[in-house]
Amino acid sequence: MALTDVDPRQVAAVVTHLEMRTKPKPAPLPPSTLRLVRWKAPSVEKYRGLFRRVGEPWLWFSRLVQPDAVVEAVIHDPAVEIYAVCDPQGIEIGILELDFRALPDCELSFFGLVPELAGQGHGRWLMAQAKMLAWRKGVERFWVHTCTLDHPSALGFYIKSGFVPFGRAVETFDDPRAFGVLPRDAAPHVPLLA
Repeated sequence: MALTDVDPRQVAAVVTHLEMRTKPKPAPLPPSTLRLVRWKAPSVEKYRGLFRRVGEPWLWFSRLVQPDAVVEAVIHDPAVEIYAVCDPQGIEIGILELDFRALPDCELSFFGLVPELAGQGHGRWLMAQAKMLAWRKGVERFWVHTCTLDHPSALGFYIKSGFVPFGRAVETFDDPRAFGVLPRDAAPHVPLLA
């Protein structure tokens, strides 16, 4: 066993890659009061607002630091589908992003709900939606990755949903809280050292 020091200005995470190679059998949708709304070519500002609301507790920052043109190219690509998860009042409280740009693979790029909804069964509903939308003609593999910065039950949830782990990596990156991309109190489960 070996330990490798990480620069105190950085964060390290173990990333697990998971895949599903067989289309799941049809099943009833779990009940939920939520609904999906397809966002076709959202503004970068609107997209980042939802991305931040859902991902800030887990240190999601990638789309916050990419140049506007790069984010826009992805979220406006016709092979990328973005859905806002809305509550009964129409408030956007989750995100589902499917990337079909590398067919026959479909990547579950972003998947999440605001933390207040954890443990209420809405994640099962959202995953059922994701699987229905992902598995279409030409898709042979549906895949996702999660990391140790995500919700503690994320990995188990993906496995229970039918994904099979196939790889692991260690990712290090500059702590987005240390350089002002996210607030210093974001993700309190990850100590801020810098």
